[in-house]
Amino acid sequence: MRDDIEFKTEDGTTLCGWLYRPKETPSDGVPIVVMAHGFSGVKGSLTKYAETFCEAGLAVLLYDHRGYGDSGGDVRLEIVPHQQVADFRDAITFARTLKGIDPERVGIWGSSYAGGHCINIAANDRRVKCVVAQIPIIAGHFMFKRMFQADRQAELRKMFAADRENRLVGGEPARIPVFSTGDDICCLPPKVSKRFIEASEDEDPNWRNEATLRSLEHLGEYEPGALISHVSPTPLLMVVALKDVLTPPEYALEAFERALEPKRLVAVVGGHFSVYYQHLEKSRGEARDWFVKYLITEPAALKQADVKIVQRASAQKAT
Repeated sequence: MRDDIEFKTEDGTTLCGWLYRPKETPSDGVPIVVMAHGFSGVKGSLTKYAETFCEAGLAVLLYDHRGYGDSGGDVRLEIVPHQQVADFRDAITFARTLKGIDPERVGIWGSSYAGGHCINIAANDRRVKCVVAQIPIIAGHFMFKRMFQADRQAELRKMFAADRENRLVGGEPARIPVFSTGDDICCLPPKVSKRFIEASEDEDPNWRNEATLRSLEHLGEYEPGALISHVSPTPLLMVVALKDVLTPPEYALEAFERALEPKRLVAVVGGHFSVYYQHLEKSRGEARDWFVKYLITEPAALKQADVKIVQRASAQKAT
């Protein structure tokens, strides 16, 4: 069952999404997974993940980031990572208040940019009991330098400065494509086919191949991998694409080595977007099993153990 939902962030912005509920709802509530898409992504392209989690007995809150899709936001098509992290944490707060939800069993899932957000959040917010970071951004500085040659970096930095000065006096924020079919400036090179862009638009008509220029500036400054050793003891699953040219696998693999237990690495042989298509069954199945283990199976076993301890203590007192 899927319902439309909306909730307010701390600054009053309305974020919109979908709430999935499993068929069975025990009296003590069901666990919930809060999830969001990556750089410029919108919720309609993640339904197969949400449905898989829900079929396994998990509730799911899937929403659009501010400025994208159905969500509000004063500046459209702007991606500010630390603002998205704050909004994600507001989504967790909202999810914990929902009727029929066990507030002590919250998991988070994010892909690409939001995969980095999940590392950031899990390192700082102990309300999160389980995390999946799929093809996550790890090191924005290195990513920016890899995507753009030195002359293009210098050109972009001049554009960033001009955009800031223009916005300071009330001008409209500059916008650039997310993807490009040629060699012109875009947020996420290298170039892609026209067919890829059209397929993305068909998958969810709310998606726009556009972001503010400042979104790219922020991307180059974002370093969620610096926090990965602080995620533990929250269980971390990381999904890495070994031929990824957007979020390079060597950064993710090095970060995973620094993460502490409990953790699990899932590697697929493919590019960045292969996890959504060629390796969809693997990526969503591994995430589902991770959430089931740490939000359903093991918490239930711990509760049973607690009951037996109480029963044993009561019996001893009676004798």
